[in-house]
Amino acid sequence: MQISRTLSAEFLRPDVWMEWAARGVRVVVILVLAWLFSRIAKRLLARLQTYTIRMMDRRNEGSTIEMEKRANTLISVLSKVASMFVWLVALVMALTELNFHIEPLLAGLGVAGLALGLGAQTVIKDWLGGLFLLLEDQLRIGDSVIINGISGSVEEINLRTTQLRGENGAVNIIANGSIATLSNLTRDYSYYVVELTIAHSADSERAMSILSAVGGELQHDESYRDLILAPIEVMGIDRLVDRGVTLRARIKTLPSKQALVGRELNRRVKARLDAEKIAFPPIQPSALS
Repeated sequence: MQISRTLSAEFLRPDVWMEWAARGVRVVVILVLAWLFSRIAKRLLARLQTYTIRMMDRRNEGSTIEMEKRANTLISVLSKVASMFVWLVALVMALTELNFHIEPLLAGLGVAGLALGLGAQTVIKDWLGGLFLLLEDQLRIGDSVIINGISGSVEEINLRTTQLRGENGAVNIIANGSIATLSNLTRDYSYYVVELTIAHSADSERAMSILSAVGGELQHDESYRDLILAPIEVMGIDRLVDRGVTLRARIKTLPSKQALVGRELNRRVKARLDAEKIAFPPIQPSALS
């Protein structure tokens, strides 16, 4: 009881509570400044992104789309690192203002970090994997990729994980350290591959001519000509199977535009084949059951 009265009397002294009030104000100022610095850092990085794209565009170091994707990826990671650094410094300053002795805390964190590092080798492996992904420019935000057999569009790249959005909307979180195989389908350009199976009795030469003609028409179409980088390449008869003859072709497009171009190409080829009476293979009885 005596102790509580002594403490109450101590805190009621004007010089004591005024000092703690001043400390509290300084802590609030530190946190507000940290918020402002983090916002300023994001704005500066956004301006740096615009400047970098403009300089690379002047030097013709790649397509504008690819440069924007590369810049978005780096700025996204740098923004997170800068924000984490600012708030870490603010936390240390706030604890110092509140008379916390951070030296023992830092020493304890160092020992704990060493023990945690020995037991969290997987996390360190993920961080290193993410660092190499960024340094080697293997992935960019917006790329269409296949990672460990999982396909999707890259939505976010962190030091520890990479986030893919599948066509069905599913979000796949992949640890960077576990990436064994990576196929980037949209680096610099993309291909849409056409595999067309027609009946054995159909005129395959005529079908290949139709593929070539429709590809040329699509390339000169005002809605698609800016998306197509080269004329369609008709490779010829790819396979002879029981059901029919498989023809193969491909068309080169801008990154991530292969599906848009390919769907329109398929629509036009189907309409032309129907008009020319070129038959598709008959449906197998098993497919009807």
